[in-house]
Amino acid sequence: MNHIDAPDTTPTASTPNPTRRRALQLGGSLALLGMPGAKVFAATPIRIGFVSPQSGPLAAFAEPDAFVMQQVAKAVAGGVKIGGTSFPVEIIYKDSQSNSNRAADATAELIFKDKVDLVVAASTPATTNPVADQCELNGVPCITADTPWQPHFFGRGGDPKVGFEWTNHFFWGLEDIIGSFSSLWSQLPTNKTVGALWPNDSDGNAWADPKLGFPPALAAKGFKLADKGRFQLPSDNFSAFIAEYKKADAQILTGVIPPPDFANFWNQAGQQGYKPKIVTVAKATEFPAAVASFGDRGVGLTVEVWWSPNHPFGSSLTGETSAQFAAAYTKATQKPWTMPMAFKHALFEVAIDSLKRAGSRKPEAIRDAIRATRLNTIVGPIDFRTGPVPSICKTPLVSGQWKRAGKGLELLVVENSQAPMVKVQDKLDLLS
Repeated sequence: MNHIDAPDTTPTASTPNPTRRRALQLGGSLALLGMPGAKVFAATPIRIGFVSPQSGPLAAFAEPDAFVMQQVAKAVAGGVKIGGTSFPVEIIYKDSQSNSNRAADATAELIFKDKVDLVVAASTPATTNPVADQCELNGVPCITADTPWQPHFFGRGGDPKVGFEWTNHFFWGLEDIIGSFSSLWSQLPTNKTVGALWPNDSDGNAWADPKLGFPPALAAKGFKLADKGRFQLPSDNFSAFIAEYKKADAQILTGVIPPPDFANFWNQAGQQGYKPKIVTVAKATEFPAAVASFGDRGVGLTVEVWWSPNHPFGSSLTGETSAQFAAAYTKATQKPWTMPMAFKHALFEVAIDSLKRAGSRKPEAIRDAIRATRLNTIVGPIDFRTGPVPSICKTPLVSGQWKRAGKGLELLVVENSQAPMVKVQDKLDLLS
């Protein structure tokens, strides 16, 4: 059975050893294989399909996947009791290759070939939207995260009066990131001119939307936009955009592009003398490795923060606090914490909790249990009945800045207007 698309089984400090990787390849029955004292089950395993961009420009989002699956394996090694029967749990892991078409194909494989009971997915609309569409079309329960709710919901043609029948999603919305970014930018004096780096994709078009996106909200707050329009990804030449920002004296830069494309932009900006005072680019500067690659030019970059060790939440699966969860990841992988790890973990928190409450492994029973979720997770409370539209639950959002920490960089919360329960850790500094 091809349960994990990861051909390299060479052990390193950041990957499982071959025995553990093989256990995950075989579903592990989430830990039935290679787990000391594992329970032997007669029941057919519950199968959870997991779609993630393990390769391609969004691969940074998948960095914590192996660690998260190992934690889930340990948490459900004794199985999950549904309607009085204990079932082993098996994760079937598929690579979307950072491509929407491949994400849809991988989900179809999970549904028709692997016969999964439910599907989880995360990591931008390129993954969550096609995965959810396949599940909705074929009547399979689905939980997704890590896409702003508007590009996910409206990008799939969602009706606010109805929602979706088989798919549920949790993450923050454009209103949260607009509020956090504008509050962040207002902390220090600038000319309030913002260079917009929004691509022609689901996220970029949603952020640039003239009615629901950044433009009307920023105008209402007194900001001016320098926006040359949408562009195709991947891109390796941003000269025209940089010239536009320099001409408008855009002292603030924002955008939503993958790390490789921002690396091209930021290098060219340095070469062409564009020196904004504040740079707040989503996706691109969310990941420690990507920011570290910029060296000194990574210091002071700002970004939205969906989760951090500073967040006051804990896991319903492991009992760990956010700080303990982050420390466990660093100890196991020798890498700094990264935001997606918590949302991947929370997907399985909601999935396992829903299965326990379902009373039956029938798709309708699992679907109804997901809909009725009220669970405190590592990313905050999840309750799909809270809205803002059916099938959606919002999670807290703050903003942070990359600061020097020893020989490296650390992301610290510097703005919390949209989520005051998350404490501010430092003040915002202008880029030097």
